[in-house]
Amino acid sequence: MPELPEVETVRRGIEAQVVGRRITRVEVGRERTVRRTSRQALIDGLTGATLTAAHRRGKYLLCPLDTGDELMVHLRMSGRLMVADANTERPPHTHVVLHLEGDPRQELWFVDPRTFGEMVVFDPTNIAVEMPELARMGVDPITDGLTRAQLAALLRSRHRQLKALLLDQHVIAGIGNIYCDETLHLARVRHDRSSDSLTGPEITRLHAAILSVLEAAIEAGGSTLADTQYVDIEGQGGWFQVHHKVYDRAGQRCLTCGKADIQRVMVAGRSTCFCPRCQR
Repeated sequence: MPELPEVETVRRGIEAQVVGRRITRVEVGRERTVRRTSRQALIDGLTGATLTAAHRRGKYLLCPLDTGDELMVHLRMSGRLMVADANTERPPHTHVVLHLEGDPRQELWFVDPRTFGEMVVFDPTNIAVEMPELARMGVDPITDGLTRAQLAALLRSRHRQLKALLLDQHVIAGIGNIYCDETLHLARVRHDRSSDSLTGPEITRLHAAILSVLEAAIEAGGSTLADTQYVDIEGQGGWFQVHHKVYDRAGQRCLTCGKADIQRVMVAGRSTCFCPRCQR
């Protein structure tokens, strides 16, 4: 699933190429993509509207419209947003097409082979009812800023396994499996530590690692793995995967210490990779 760095990369592409352009026509294929409302609701909400900005909260793309409503896009497992010339052949599983005003004529495609992603137009003044998960979302380390004091309070006020807490979108928004494993490795902290057991120096290292890993991944355009569909809006993959120290490297020698092999275990139903020597 695209995580914060991948969604931020897509957000920047939307901001650069789609914001300020009027949507002249909307096509919706699979009803599952608009399951929160309906096909007609998305068509009516977007036709004739202009995206005025592109924001992000955690893994959610949020684009205010000049109508006062807001467009939410969640890529989930395999969703992609791509801009292409209007005469370009659309890839399979293109479920929503937004026709954009301008020269050259272009389209914004929502492509989603596994159809877990979604698009919806909602009223931002009624967010608690229409998009309750957004109203309950935790702090976003990049858009909100995450201070060391905030992180310390989040950790010490809970008695939870550390990785499970970091993956909880109601606590910290945007971190998924890839960047959780990479962050914990950089901070030299084990995934199965209790959140309220971390010492002051460990919290300091974890705070720095969260920001460092996310910012470096954003700079690299995110991670594109062999088993995922993620690309930016121009169809280009990210390259942060070449910097992964532990994620998807089970059985390989640790690149940090050079003395232990990366191990893989299951934590809270998620695959977890770590170095037993670096993360004692």
